[in-house]
Amino acid sequence: MEGGVVKPDKTAFTDCWRISWQKPYIMRLAFSAGLGGLLFGYDTGVISGAMLYIREDFKAVEKNTWLQETIVSMAVAGAIVGAGFGGVLNDKYGRKKSIMLADVLFFIGAIVMAFSAAPWMIILGRIFVGLGVGMASMTSPLYISEASPARIRGALVSTNGLLITGGQFLSYLINLAFTNARGTWRWMLGIAGLPALIQFFLMLSLPESPRWLYRQGNVREAKAILEKIYPADEVEDEMRALETSVKAEKAAESSMGDTLIAKMKHIWGNDVVRRGLYAGVTVQVAQQFVGINTVMYYSPTIVQFAGFASKQTAMALSLITSGLNAVGSIGSMFTVDRYGRRRLMIISMFGIISCLVVLAALFYQASEHAPPVTSLESLHFGANATCYKYVQASQPSNWNCMTCLKSSSDCAFCANGKYGAGACLAVTVAVKGMCGAEHRTWYKKGCPSKFGIYTVLLLGLYIIAYSPGMGTVPWIVNSEIYPLKYRGIGGGIAAVSNWVSNLIVSETFLTLTETLGPADTFLLFAGFSAIGLVAIYFLVPETKGLQFEEVEKMLQKGFRPKLCCSSKDEDDAVELN
Repeated sequence: MEGGVVKPDKTAFTDCWRISWQKPYIMRLAFSAGLGGLLFGYDTGVISGAMLYIREDFKAVEKNTWLQETIVSMAVAGAIVGAGFGGVLNDKYGRKKSIMLADVLFFIGAIVMAFSAAPWMIILGRIFVGLGVGMASMTSPLYISEASPARIRGALVSTNGLLITGGQFLSYLINLAFTNARGTWRWMLGIAGLPALIQFFLMLSLPESPRWLYRQGNVREAKAILEKIYPADEVEDEMRALETSVKAEKAAESSMGDTLIAKMKHIWGNDVVRRGLYAGVTVQVAQQFVGINTVMYYSPTIVQFAGFASKQTAMALSLITSGLNAVGSIGSMFTVDRYGRRRLMIISMFGIISCLVVLAALFYQASEHAPPVTSLESLHFGANATCYKYVQASQPSNWNCMTCLKSSSDCAFCANGKYGAGACLAVTVAVKGMCGAEHRTWYKKGCPSKFGIYTVLLLGLYIIAYSPGMGTVPWIVNSEIYPLKYRGIGGGIAAVSNWVSNLIVSETFLTLTETLGPADTFLLFAGFSAIGLVAIYFLVPETKGLQFEEVEKMLQKGFRPKLCCSSKDEDDAVELN
């Protein structure tokens, strides 16, 4: 039961398959708890496509960028609270009940969103879903790790991580499947209630975590569960290991004090933990400020920025980014132990920065070569149909599609031909219908562009650069960088920093694109990524192949990085305050 979650290798996955085949109970347990990861991924990814249709049904959402950002980011805000309360509930009521409570929150949130009559109801539903996401994000892997055999624990917990990215990919497929259904976004958001309901009833037939039961003094129940997981000749050894670990954990908790402030003072005064936090928090904040969740939450919108007006096309192309993210997560399992954590993150950051800079350049080019707006095209639909900003412009002959869209949220571009001149029209249902009646294309978020397909390809390359490195490695680093007795609170602080950074990015992305434009927004994220690269280079040591005790000794001394991505043996020890 003890020793933490070790990153699995190929042998671990082979053992996982063999042991699970011999003891189907283990796989049923891991799958049932792992549905929390699937729900986590689904509920964070589904909003990207649903938002395209929510904007159509609620004009207040269409015209208010802040309201769109709030609908997206309230799930993240709820997750921060859910993760915080989840830790308390895990300790007091157990892992099983916490997962079931997360399912109830998922289900309530899904139903509220599906039957929303106003934007505030969608926001309320997103908060409920976020609370469930926050609880599931920490409880599901914890339950799996505590109720699975030690030698396949890493593989089973990694499977939970795969279910998260799989859930995101599934959300994009569901979005695409319901594009022509009546109710569109209501089905997209409401269907999440089904797996939550399934997990709830599956968990009823599963036991509590044996570790939690042992801590509560239910030794006999804990042993009965271990007997279902381990061979008979290993149960007593596991019971002794469990006893030793729980005693050490309780002793560590008492030494840090009872209050959160006392614990924070204690860990900040410890050089090893403080330096571990420098590294752990750095990689978690950097993971978010490379802009990954702008792509995951707003991918169809970004594709529309690139010049694809059709919502169905935007969502279909967004499947590329979600699919590559899932594939990249699998790829990291076979590269992280070969190339090392620090090196993989640095290589990943160079790739991310390069992709963001090229993306910015493509958006600049698309803006510069946007199709022109002509008076002939605009007046073709009548003076009352023309956007008032265009009518009032002092030099309308200089206008193009991008000028039209930036002038007001009440203006749209009606394209005549693929890349030809078009009209700047007022945004109304009737005028949009007039544009479509002439077999023209209506653009509200982006302009027709020859660079559009290259933008989608660059988004794919961005995901390929991100997923195997910055996508998975920060979580591995945080599982290894802290001394055993500080791992819970250290990992918790780093996780909160990740969620808060996620909230900041998701709550500001559309405002940034509206204020700066897509090109400058991606350039800004490239700048954040460059700062993150420097911070990782100077603050994050290599932990590949090190025992926890060796990591602790390295942090006690500090380290000085070389001029290139060197291994730990090439780093010189120095004092790092």
